[in-house]
Amino acid sequence: MTDIAANHAPSELRRSVSNIIKGSSGNLVEWYDVYVYSVFAASFEHHFFSANDKNADVYIWAIFALTFLMRPVGSWYFGRYADRKGRRAALSLSVTMMSLCSFVIAITPTQLSIGVWAAVILILCRLVQGFATGGEYGTSATYLSEAAVPKHRSFLASFQYVTLVGGHVLAQALFLALLLSTSHEHISDWGWRLAFGLGGVGALVVLWMRRTMDESMSSDAMQNAQKDKHSGSMAELLSQYWKELLACFLVTMGGTVAFYAYSVNGPNIIKQTFAQSSPVMGAVVSLITLTILMLLQPLGGYVADRVGRRSLLVFFGIGGTLFTWVIFTVLPQTTNPWVSFAILTMGFIILTGYTSINAVVKAELFPTHIRALGVGFGYAIANSVFGGTAPVLYSAAVKGGHDTMFMVYVTVLIMVSLAVYVFLLNNHGPNWLDNPEEMRRRKDSAEHKVFPMGV
Repeated sequence: MTDIAANHAPSELRRSVSNIIKGSSGNLVEWYDVYVYSVFAASFEHHFFSANDKNADVYIWAIFALTFLMRPVGSWYFGRYADRKGRRAALSLSVTMMSLCSFVIAITPTQLSIGVWAAVILILCRLVQGFATGGEYGTSATYLSEAAVPKHRSFLASFQYVTLVGGHVLAQALFLALLLSTSHEHISDWGWRLAFGLGGVGALVVLWMRRTMDESMSSDAMQNAQKDKHSGSMAELLSQYWKELLACFLVTMGGTVAFYAYSVNGPNIIKQTFAQSSPVMGAVVSLITLTILMLLQPLGGYVADRVGRRSLLVFFGIGGTLFTWVIFTVLPQTTNPWVSFAILTMGFIILTGYTSINAVVKAELFPTHIRALGVGFGYAIANSVFGGTAPVLYSAAVKGGHDTMFMVYVTVLIMVSLAVYVFLLNNHGPNWLDNPEEMRRRKDSAEHKVFPMGV
């Protein structure tokens, strides 16, 4: 296995691209496993809860939110593991866990056969998958940022969200394919099981691919990490890098609630709007807009490499503040597919200002020995509190007639993060990925700013 120096770019762009593909492929499969749940939720909910239970859909989305509680735990475990044992080993372990749980969900008997145990098995599997996903994000963001060539870092690191959104696209594409080839009844009977089973198979393929990717930590860095008790240490993170951790949380907060509100609720709103008149049309519009979101990520990264990452974050913050009300007031009332397409596409263009660069922004905040833990834990806390809860909060708000409250909630969180982008970030300056010695000198000489983000 070849090493990539922890604080230096790979010497060849081709090698960097190869590692980016291998490193992000697991993201594709893991997030497919995450989103296959949300895409097929309406098809399998009555297998785990009684068809006569009016709150079955709320329970299903509550389980979706519950899994996010495991993400901070997963980010702690895998972050520590990755900072001590290497990024590749942690990524391989997380994708193995996702694979096993997908297979279990695919073969779980229904509540008619085993009663409440069907829901218990689903909850346990999703908790384990939440644990694994918590480890995947931080470690993947760290690996892709470290493996990327500096002058193309935003562009290359953007492929984390290409594959993350790509997982959602695959899930939507499979749903559409089943919708065109069979009936809703068959999808509810066995189609959703096929979807989870394919996720398990895909994870095994990625596990094989990850065996051949380079390690982004150098041999010296790994040896030092295994000897240094501070590597991957939560005590070290909270005592020495709490400012960076807080910054990571605040940067993530508005972005993660917008991501789940736009990319999960948005397509579901469209599908529900056209459910009676043209379910295929609703699925097609959702799939095309998500594909556009996926393809926008490299463009966002390319722009950020030229104008600075803060500029894109500010674009997202302003756009999200102004446009969220359109997503949740106009889109549910729209019966014209072209208008629905235009509204959601505009929302995704705005969202790209955050998604395309957030991984590298967070990776630059932390030194090598604490990076995977810092990135993963800061993201996971914000993601658990604000991101994973967005779908269930929206579902509950709609049922209670409080749509406006949800819209205000999302807008306010985006505005708080916008304030961070505007007042606490820079487009230029040293960072831990490109200037570790300078950052260490500043840290030692107490020149560290409250939020030291040279992004």
